[in-house]
Amino acid sequence: QVRLVESGGGLVQPGGSLRLSCLASGFTFSSYAMGWYRQAPGKECELVAAIPSKGGSANYVDAVRGRFTISRDNVKNTVSLQMNSLKPEDTAVYYCHAGEALISRTAFCGGDYWGQGTQVTVSS
Repeated sequence: QVRLVESGGGLVQPGGSLRLSCLASGFTFSSYAMGWYRQAPGKECELVAAIPSKGGSANYVDAVRGRFTISRDNVKNTVSLQMNSLKPEDTAVYYCHAGEALISRTAFCGGDYWGQGTQVTVSS
């Protein structure tokens, strides 16, 4: 049974930091690229950071480049997202997703090989 479980969300003030983690099980984690997506109310689900199956060069959407860092551990089957210098516009539900190819946008975050999401709220 495929499971992806996110943790680490919460309420943080602008300029603060959070670290999200995703624990995967039920599939060969090291064979899949991993992505962190987010969906804010009334907006599409967007890919914010992605990392290849064996690690290495990551990709980021322009809005988070230089502030967010994605990493993975193929022994512990985890992928993490370090988020620094958070802004109110980063407020969203964040999801991890495993895929052979990661799409950049979709109407809805969810389905096979998706976690249940963790809420990140950036507010003073």
